[in-house]
Amino acid sequence: MVTTVAEVYHSLPPDERTQATILAGNYGQAGAVDFLGRELGLPRAISGHNNYFLWGPGDASGEVVISIGLSEGDLREFFEDVRWAATAHCDYCLEQERPVYVARRLRFPIQEVWPQVKHYD
Repeated sequence: MVTTVAEVYHSLPPDERTQATILAGNYGQAGAVDFLGRELGLPRAISGHNNYFLWGPGDASGEVVISIGLSEGDLREFFEDVRWAATAHCDYCLEQERPVYVARRLRFPIQEVWPQVKHYD
């Protein structure tokens, strides 16, 4: 899964890569990106799930977001442009065949959107 996210990240043009954020649907995905993604050159992941929500969006601008574990419909509520980029396979993950999207141009300031992504399930 993390390798797929890294491939999508490194396929972005350099100017987009510098502002890209990884948004994970749950803390397991976010934790995997944070732990395994360091050696792959990935930025820190953000997520609205459990304690990841409390850590906030950091310095994310919302201009370019790589999403794992969120639906295209949910992303379209908040972003002007959403495109499928890959499907993440993971033999050892609970969730299989998760779509990876690149979303661009957040419609609202990220601090306004952040409370809406919170979920404790």
